[in-house]
Amino acid sequence: MNVMKTQRTVTLASKGFILLSALSLLSVSVMAFANPQSVMDLVRVQLNNTDAFSSIRGVYGGVGMTLFLSLIYLMWRDTQSGLLFLCLLWGFYALSRTITIFSEGALGDFGNQWLLIESVFFVLALGLAVANRKAIPTDKVV
Repeated sequence: MNVMKTQRTVTLASKGFILLSALSLLSVSVMAFANPQSVMDLVRVQLNNTDAFSSIRGVYGGVGMTLFLSLIYLMWRDTQSGLLFLCLLWGFYALSRTITIFSEGALGDFGNQWLLIESVFFVLALGLAVANRKAIPTDKVV
């Protein structure tokens, strides 16, 4: 009975974390589609031509929406793959900011805040992936 309760808790926590991640990406995606400049205002960059607007709309809007829909699909169909995908996503976000520190110098408040969030999300995704794998009955593990 305890094993079943633990499995259910891990599954719910995993799906909840995937949903939280998906919704955070969706919020930026919607913002980028509606007003690309609002996304760039977060890092104090001015968009000054239609190609710049188009690029932000495409990367943060279009790619963000693709990530959102993919995560929702994985949340329902393959939670473990969703968690592993989030390990990559949040881990590479954090790695990218860390590379910036070594290449260009210290991050500002925005960058530091997101480095912390992305690092914590990476650790959560990894922890849930490990816990989720342990919760899967051994006859289901490939």
